[in-house]
Amino acid sequence: MGKLYVIGIGPGGLEHMTLKAVKAIEESEIIVGYNKYIDYIKPLIESKEVYATGMRGEEDRCREALRLSKDKVVAIISTGDAGIYGMAGLILQLRKDEQVEVIPGITASSAAAAVLGAPLMHDNCNISLSDLMTPYELIKQRVKSAAESDFVISLYNPKSKGRPGYLMECINIIRQFRKGSTPVAVVKNALREGQETKLYTLENFQDSFTDMVSIVIIGNSQSYIKDGIFITPRGYDLKD
Repeated sequence: MGKLYVIGIGPGGLEHMTLKAVKAIEESEIIVGYNKYIDYIKPLIESKEVYATGMRGEEDRCREALRLSKDKVVAIISTGDAGIYGMAGLILQLRKDEQVEVIPGITASSAAAAVLGAPLMHDNCNISLSDLMTPYELIKQRVKSAAESDFVISLYNPKSKGRPGYLMECINIIRQFRKGSTPVAVVKNALREGQETKLYTLENFQDSFTDMVSIVIIGNSQSYIKDGIFITPRGYDLKD
């Protein structure tokens, strides 16, 4: 009997994968994934059968992974966590009687937070600015609600050639509810080759550095920068 592992491989570097994810990949006979993500784990899959597709091939990948898992052990991979903007949801929607196990990974906001310090120490949320699956008006409403509720906000897919203005529009929404000194950070290629970071405030934020491999984190009303480190206090009663 076959099995399908739905694996979050983390940011892209092998050293940031969980031991369970590595073990599941080693156990799998066939690896399914987006071409670029397959490249991230090449050292682990050199002797395995691979089924890869382009960026917009998510449904095809999921259907093929389920089909192959009828009688073989298969892994379908996502960067970050498979259950956060990854393949887990689509696999489970399409699943009939196949045996499926979801294996978590480090999501992009957690990777970026580790690079920056501790910006996510209090209540926080992830919002994708991609409107391929969600109407932009709903995205803006979610940004407004999160800003009004004082969540630390991590913006996924913040800027692309097809939607160059969304990020600044959403920053302007957040500006209505946060002071200008609120820290904002952009991390590009978090925890993988090409990593870069920039720190801003809401008042001076510019989007020229940001692209699709970036995560933007906007602090809450208590967040601050200390010695170049982004901190959101949890609320401990510190004596000194």
